[in-house]
Amino acid sequence: MRLLVLVVLSVALMVVDARFTLLKPVRSQMSLVLMQSYWITDLPQRLWQGVASQFGSRTELVAENEKLKTENLLLQGRMQKLAALTEQNVRLRELLNSSALVNEKVEVAELIGMDPNPFTHRIIINKGERDGVVLGQPVLDARGLMGQVVELMPYTSRVLLLTDTTHSIPVQVNRNGLRAIASGTGNPERLELRHVADTADIKEGDLLVSSGLGQRFPAGYPVATVKEVIHDSGQPFAIVRAVPTAALNRSRYLLLVFSDGRTAEERANDAAKAQETLDQYGGGPMIPDTVPKPAMVPAAAAAPAAAAAPMAPAATAPIKPAATKPPAKPPAAKPPVSAPANTGGRE
Repeated sequence: MRLLVLVVLSVALMVVDARFTLLKPVRSQMSLVLMQSYWITDLPQRLWQGVASQFGSRTELVAENEKLKTENLLLQGRMQKLAALTEQNVRLRELLNSSALVNEKVEVAELIGMDPNPFTHRIIINKGERDGVVLGQPVLDARGLMGQVVELMPYTSRVLLLTDTTHSIPVQVNRNGLRAIASGTGNPERLELRHVADTADIKEGDLLVSSGLGQRFPAGYPVATVKEVIHDSGQPFAIVRAVPTAALNRSRYLLLVFSDGRTAEERANDAAKAQETLDQYGGGPMIPDTVPKPAMVPAAAAAPAAAAAPMAPAATAPIKPAATKPPAKPPAAKPPVSAPANTGGRE
């Protein structure tokens, strides 16, 4: 009897948790207690890693140090090139009057748990709402995008991986910019591109990067590499399979990306204000307001003034008194100025 009551209670709790949000605060509070259990269960592994690192052989450490020095030198050379390309990109965007780039801020997080359900691909990280994490925040590792935050708790978060069957991400082929949608298959080693035309320019080995469409994932991060493209003349769409670039089932340390939180409307308003400020102080509209127009017309375009009939009387009126002075006074520099007036009299 007691077992039956417990089974009925368990089923009732599962139904309430699946269809309502009443138990969400309880789950959030329970995560505080479970976090301590995660830390305790992970303690032996961390102790073993500490002991192993202390008793590592000197030869392995020296070899690893030399390898890291070489990689560091190569990365520094690449970073110098990337810095130059970044500055060039910024200058080109300024020439195009586009809005300034906002560098993404990242924060390191650690994987502390995985969802035991084999039909869902979710992980738990040790950063939560208290650390500034928000729903939908992108998560990546050292190789590429891994997924996004789908559930928040005070000190932990759940991340939905790219390979989950309910997850899709807009991507584009890095080689030619072809856009597509990459969907999860339930296999941690495979993604599929939906509704790719059979004649689309995509081939094995192409790198797929995030396109930035949907305002959820930042653009330009690696997502997957095309592994197989199957063309069927009787079908309108090709079958495209790809392998995620991120180590979804091996990475332990992840990065949370804090991108620009403004909406599309806010970004458009800011860009319009920046353009208005540029037009106001850029030098174009201010010159006609500060310089009298009658003085600008003969000084900037004397020849067009002589050719235009309506401008001739206006130009001769202020200059006629100067035309009578050359016979009486020595300054002969003014007759060339009165030349347009004399030609206007002949006309």
